[in-house]
Amino acid sequence: MKIKVAFLGFGKMGRAAAKTVIEAPGMEIVQAFDPKEKGQDTGTLARGVANGIMVMPSERPKIDADVAVDFSNSQGVVANSRACADAGCDLIVGTTGLDEKAVGEIRRNMEGLGLIISPNMSVGVNVFWQLIEKAAKKLPGYDIEIVEAHHRFKKDAPSGTALKALDIIKDIRGGEAVFGRSGECPRKEGDIGVHSIRASDIIGEHKIIFSAIGERFEIGHIAHTRESFATGIPKAIRFINGRKGFFNTWEALGLSESEV
Repeated sequence: MKIKVAFLGFGKMGRAAAKTVIEAPGMEIVQAFDPKEKGQDTGTLARGVANGIMVMPSERPKIDADVAVDFSNSQGVVANSRACADAGCDLIVGTTGLDEKAVGEIRRNMEGLGLIISPNMSVGVNVFWQLIEKAAKKLPGYDIEIVEAHHRFKKDAPSGTALKALDIIKDIRGGEAVFGRSGECPRKEGDIGVHSIRASDIIGEHKIIFSAIGERFEIGHIAHTRESFATGIPKAIRFINGRKGFFNTWEALGLSESEV
């Protein structure tokens, strides 16, 4: 029996993720909700892969699926998690821009069900985060700068991927984030610079700079298509379906240290 999947939010990222699900064996999209895309067919929206699923209004969605994938927005995702809880549906949240309060509410709403929250489901980005963790441990005392670039239409800055990298570094080394710089701002011990670029049609680029006097070490990831951000979605759907608890993407994608 195929895993029934619902999409909550069907904009650019939702459509890119839907394409990976449509092409994956053992699952099917049975619902898609988005207030801006009423009555459209995912065959068109998922770049020519026809399956006849209609996109419906997202206000108070009534979910009938095994797993929901949320690419809505930071305002709608908490309400969507309540709808998933009402339906007994496991949830994968790829929506970015969530604060700690929103994450806490989502976790409470999904108590007793399966939940994954990640700003990026790309396999490559998750390995990128793991490399950052290793470098932060092995390069004590190095200055660290985070640089991310996205298209001019992206609503949030810094990106969720950059903020996740920042959290990883702070968990290991502590320090304070400095978001952009202007005027007189000599670097303080422990500062972690975070810089955002918004220009034209850049899909997504992230670079972490570890620098010491005399040398520089860089870790980078460049996305060529939006689909790359969703490459891990089918595997995450299979992982979370029927599970109970809150899991991270390294567990869902089989990238935990004990598994690689």
